Amino acid sequence: MSQTHLPLAGKRGLIVGVANANSIAYGCAKVMHALGAEVAITYLNEKAEKHVRPLAEAVDASLILPLNVEAPDELEKVFAAIGESWGQLDFVIHSIAFCPMDDLHGRVTDCSLSGFQQAMRVSCYSFIEMARLAEPLMSQGGTLITMSYYGADKVVENYNIMGPVKAALESSVRYMAHELGPKGIRVHTVSPGPLKTRAASGIAHFDHLIDSAIERAPQNRLVDIEDVGNVCAFLVSDAARALTGEVTYVDGGFNIMA
Repeated sequence: MSQTHLPLAGKRGLIVGVANANSIAYGCAKVMHALGAEVAITYLNEKAEKHVRPLAEAVDASLILPLNVEAPDELEKVFAAIGESWGQLDFVIHSIAFCPMDDLHGRVTDCSLSGFQQAMRVSCYSFIEMARLAEPLMSQGGTLITMSYYGADKVVENYNIMGPVKAALESSVRYMAHELGPKGIRVHTVSPGPLKTRAASGIAHFDHLIDSAIERAPQNRLVDIEDVGNVCAFLVSDAARALTGEVTYVDGGFNIMA
């Protein structure tokens, strides 16, 4: 397609969560770039940079910035750099989550306060922070997208404390969609089926979760990171201007099954 026919041409967005070539965030970055968007990409720390930077360069990322959402001022510095370089922002894709392993593998009933707070801080509150910092850069409207999972709504064996954390994230999306809607800012949850990402590998018995998804989903397959990227690209596009506050499942229909 010529540049004039790329549906995201002229849009600029921040993508948070690229760790390697199998990351959901990288699938989004590849699709967004292919459809004409200009992207900024973050990496967690100096150790991660050597893995992320080549991927960011492969999608012609204009900005490649460090971001640990638990580190003081790093999030503010990312948005300040975007404001200085671009002056405006059209979309943010938030694809980060974390929980200490002991809490992730234990019962919700036994979760530690520190583990719960850290899981909420990284996986949920950081999206609220990004929305707040993005708001003044979205004077012409924009789109905020975060990633959830079916375990936010139903009990999924071994998903444990991340279920309540993702439920809080989905609820936050609905409230922010209400609050930011008058400014033309749309807020979405995308809920992919299980994917073989580094983050997902921390879930106990993840292979069983994968097998179950393939067996039960109407399409009898796993989705991939490009499937998720394509849905996010649609939500960012002007074609989705009437949509906000929803949970969009990208799971081959798994979520409809009893």
